Amino acid sequence: MAAAGAGPGSGAAVAALAGSVQDFVAGQQDRRAEEVAAGVKDGSWTVLQLVEALGSCLENTDPRTRGRGIQLLSQVLLQCYSLLHEKEVLHLVLFYENRLQDHHLVIPSVLQGLRALSMCEVLAPGLAVSVLKAIFQEVHVQSLLQLDRHTVYSIITNFMGTREEELKGLGADFTFGFIQVMDGEKDPRNLLVAFQIVRDLIAKNYSLGPFVEELFEVTSCYFPIDFTPPPNDPHGIQREDLILSLRAVLASTPQFAEFLLPLLIEKMDSDLQSAKLDSLQTLTACCAIYGQKELQEFLPSLWSSLRREVFQTASEKVEAECLAALHALSACLSRSVLHSGTEDLLDSFLSSILQDCRHHLCEPDMKLVWPSAKLLQAAAGASLRAYHCVTRSVLPLLLEQYTKHPQSSQRRTILEMLLGFLELQQKWGHVDEDESTALSLQAPVCSVVFSALTDPSVQLQLVGIRALTVLGSLQGFLSPSDLELVVDHLIHLALRGEDSQSSEAAMEAAGSLAPIYPKVFSGRMVPRLEEELQSGRAEPGEEGSRDHHSLQQRCLQALAAVSTHTSIVRETVPVLLQHLRKVQKGSEAGNAQDLVSVCQSLHRVALQCQQDAEGCWYYHQTVVPCLLAMAVQAAMQESTQPLLGKALLEEEVLAAMVPVISAATTHLSPELAAQSVSHVVPLFLDGEVSFLPQNSFPCLFQPFEDGECLEAQRRLVALLMAFVCSLPRNVAIPQQDRLLRELLALSCSCDCPFTATTAAKCFAGLVNKHLAGQQLDEILQLAVNRMEPSLAEGSRRMQALTLLLWVTKALVLRYHPLSSRLTDKLLALLSDTELGPAAADGFSLLMAESPDVLHKGCHADVRIMFRQRFFTDNVPKLVQGFHGAGPDVKANYLKGLSHVLNHLPKPVLVTELPTLLSLLLEALSCSDRVVQLSTLSCLQPLLLEAPQIMSLHIDTLVTKFLSLTSSPTMAVRIAALRCAHALTSLPTTVLLPYKAQVIRALAKPLDDKKRLVRKEAVAARGEWFLLGSPGR
Repeated sequence: MAAAGAGPGSGAAVAALAGSVQDFVAGQQDRRAEEVAAGVKDGSWTVLQLVEALGSCLENTDPRTRGRGIQLLSQVLLQCYSLLHEKEVLHLVLFYENRLQDHHLVIPSVLQGLRALSMCEVLAPGLAVSVLKAIFQEVHVQSLLQLDRHTVYSIITNFMGTREEELKGLGADFTFGFIQVMDGEKDPRNLLVAFQIVRDLIAKNYSLGPFVEELFEVTSCYFPIDFTPPPNDPHGIQREDLILSLRAVLASTPQFAEFLLPLLIEKMDSDLQSAKLDSLQTLTACCAIYGQKELQEFLPSLWSSLRREVFQTASEKVEAECLAALHALSACLSRSVLHSGTEDLLDSFLSSILQDCRHHLCEPDMKLVWPSAKLLQAAAGASLRAYHCVTRSVLPLLLEQYTKHPQSSQRRTILEMLLGFLELQQKWGHVDEDESTALSLQAPVCSVVFSALTDPSVQLQLVGIRALTVLGSLQGFLSPSDLELVVDHLIHLALRGEDSQSSEAAMEAAGSLAPIYPKVFSGRMVPRLEEELQSGRAEPGEEGSRDHHSLQQRCLQALAAVSTHTSIVRETVPVLLQHLRKVQKGSEAGNAQDLVSVCQSLHRVALQCQQDAEGCWYYHQTVVPCLLAMAVQAAMQESTQPLLGKALLEEEVLAAMVPVISAATTHLSPELAAQSVSHVVPLFLDGEVSFLPQNSFPCLFQPFEDGECLEAQRRLVALLMAFVCSLPRNVAIPQQDRLLRELLALSCSCDCPFTATTAAKCFAGLVNKHLAGQQLDEILQLAVNRMEPSLAEGSRRMQALTLLLWVTKALVLRYHPLSSRLTDKLLALLSDTELGPAAADGFSLLMAESPDVLHKGCHADVRIMFRQRFFTDNVPKLVQGFHGAGPDVKANYLKGLSHVLNHLPKPVLVTELPTLLSLLLEALSCSDRVVQLSTLSCLQPLLLEAPQIMSLHIDTLVTKFLSLTSSPTMAVRIAALRCAHALTSLPTTVLLPYKAQVIRALAKPLDDKKRLVRKEAVAARGEWFLLGSPGR
């Protein structure tokens, strides 16, 4: 066989090649193929010399010897095909084509060689067609092994990718040849490749000729896919992969429609839900490329099948897919271009739907009313034309039925259906009045909705409020007088609705509509709410006072809810701040709770402003100085006139002000934040009050100075914390080093736990964001030097522990090297009889999300997977400490461990479960309620996610859980019952021996005095009763 190439190598090289060939062909050393390929790559010998060396093998009368020779050549070609020249490729192709007629043992190696050649860029024109013709003619593909069949598909795929025009020159013969290759394929690995080839045949416009039906048959015979992957399948092919791949084939061309649609209609009638779902999803996919011509003949049968399934099915999945298919059919018919003289199939199709469904809408108590409404809405939602066609008939009918049926339950059903059609109109935006059925029925629709708002039925009111929100979103639907009526209804429901549900829904609706009609809401709703808020005293008597208080609460909530537009925020914020001042000056009981309520409303407004830069800055510069001024004023009055303004300084009020200031700060731009921080920090460090409103104070503001009379001022560090710990990380804090030292001193020296804790949190929040470097190292060393002696002895050990916890958390979050040293100090404290329990609870603080500082929302430096890292570094130390601890402190280690595990991502915990489960079970015997609750919370998801491991300890688990259902603590009883419920996810054979015992034990909590406990007991006992029953 002549070939172009390099001259022959040295005699030694040729001899070595001959030796390698002999070893391989003799079947002694398969690795010789690698050596031969390496020799071709480095030029020691050529492919021609390899063929010459194989000469006697290739002509041997024994097919096994010939097969080994061709196998060696093919393996070398698979590694060296890119080095071949055009003439070499030509001769090799002719050689391999000839060998396709050889013994069946040789064929797999021949196909591997042709696969290598199919990847050659220098393949001469015409050779691809020649190879495929030879394969189609000489090889019975389906009699080959899976791997060899896959090789044939790979050859076809390679040629389709590089020789498309040549293959198209074969015309329909190529399609027919492939049909013969694929016919009868069963292996899922090969089917995925074969389906892709069919998709490419169709997508790239290969000629199908007279073989459209044959191509359809050879692929549709797999529909619907019935494949369950074997356990531990290394190939990872899932049933869903095959379903999607086959669906892409069936839905790839309208030419399949006449064969596919009857098949889909047949499979929709199947008893298998999976077959129904697959058919419906395939129909939906087909509608994207079909037109009227393909669908016309089958529309009555398709509608009949869809209607039957929606009317009769008990499966929500089947119903949803039926509605999606109907929507797709309606959309497909809507897209088709109408020609004169052709029937409008959309019109006739929708007429069939209306004829079968419309009359059911007149029976709001019957079971077919909702299926009919859903079908009509699915069809109507497909296009504007379909929407008009359906609503012209349905909306007047629904309005008429609403009037005819006086019962609230019936009216609710009718209004919900009406609402569904109105929501569809939102999709089309503004619609001309002469086209829109809804706009032409504006007056009766508004009348129906307004009547629902005044109905005594809360459920009807709620639907009415939802309808009101939709009507408001339809451009041009509500007239100015209707809008005023809408606002009046919302005010009445928000403030005086007898049910809290309708009140909250009305507030939410006001919040949704306010950005659309800001002038109406700021001009009509806000003044009414302000008037109600400032109205006179309550009626005499306890009930009158309670009603007045409830009204005020609702006013505050409504003011916050409606503040969804910057122009309205400018109206509501002053009202809320004015009310806050008024409440602060009052002296009636419950004053602190009233202040908290105002702060909660201000917080909601802050959250709603965050995404609008203008509104956010207005809110910040209005609210933050005002709150600071009021707090400073109250603190100074506390030190000079102890009886005035005291409520504002209570812990719960300051705690409610923290999220207000924090939310007002987190979304500021760096420039505006820098402007604000230049005022707030000097206020606390230097008493600079000039930027505060009403800043004539009776004495100096010195929160970091010593003195009993300044205790009230020191409490305001909570507000400083809220501000500086919420700043973006790139905002420089003036006098930061001094501020950190003052906070450190205050956290260690203050006797008030609230002040010491907030100072520690503020210090930690700043340390977490501080740039790494010498300055940070110095301040941290100073903190360690202050903490260590205080932790060892003295009256302020608890303050030192609090500081240690928060600084450790700040450093753990950012992976600072000092964090491990501080964590070791915390671990050592677990053996301390005085601080041990608090140190154990501290592990919860380290792992949990903090609500006010050190979380991503306030720009803290939080590294991903910090919990997993903390677990890896410290849980072994906790376990070791537990085993070495005395009996009086063992509970501390268990508590710390349960806190860490409770906050660990469950997938991580499952992998560590075998080593830790014995400790968790021991923790359930601990008398500490916190340990019990934390451990139960940890075990419940593990029962669901690791049933095999948990099954090994079933005896202990059942005993412990049943014992804890009698705990004196309600939360523990509930958690134990939930765990007893979760036990039913373990294998039934493991649980059956315990069934009678558990059912007897769970009878007692059925009579528990707490409703929530009884509820969990019913759920758990019911599952245990059903254990082992048929169908479980």
